[in-house]
Amino acid sequence: METVTRIAADTDTDTGTAPRRTPRPRADALRNRERIVTAAREMFVEFGPDVPLDEVARRAGVGNATLYRNFPDRAALTHEVVLSVTSRTTDRADEAAAEEGDPFAALSRFVHAAADERVGALCPMLSGGFDKDHPELLAERRRLEEAVEGLVARAMSAGRLRTDIAVGDVLVGLSQLTRPLPGTACLDIDRFTHRHIQLFLDGLEAPARSELPGTAATLEVLRRRP
Repeated sequence: METVTRIAADTDTDTGTAPRRTPRPRADALRNRERIVTAAREMFVEFGPDVPLDEVARRAGVGNATLYRNFPDRAALTHEVVLSVTSRTTDRADEAAAEEGDPFAALSRFVHAAADERVGALCPMLSGGFDKDHPELLAERRRLEEAVEGLVARAMSAGRLRTDIAVGDVLVGLSQLTRPLPGTACLDIDRFTHRHIQLFLDGLEAPARSELPGTAATLEVLRRRP
């Protein structure tokens, strides 16, 4: 009886035929897709978001047809790169929270790790012609924000983080300090990035050594559009 039930559940009730199942991508196809995204991420960092897609295919070690089969245009590839970087950065936040006993050490570890993920290189891409409000991107961004909110809240509750800042201050500082200066290649700033991030983190640590002008940058303020 159980077998009959299972067969019936797998059968199209209108036609009496088994429904078509979407085949899973082959392992080699998934590897090619991942290689394309990795190559695009690296080249967007090195040369900017307008790097020729043919060069991305060459870096990934695949043919142009394979690239366009996975990503029909630049907007689709950019979408995937932004999604990948955001997801990887969130993973770094989760790892820091789980593995560091000192809440401020966890926040510091995350900020340095996020710099290595080249989050600042996302900024030029976010002005490109793709859907920044795509539900998939919004969900991943929210996951990142919640992870950083947790790091900030724990460090503040432990008295290790100054209380006149908010999550947005951390994200803005991180974005600005990992973004190349005008006329400077992204890779050229690597030797300064972690040095300047540490100066930034020293300024976040409690007790505060100065009074900050203005008000704390909350996520609500950052989401507000002109």
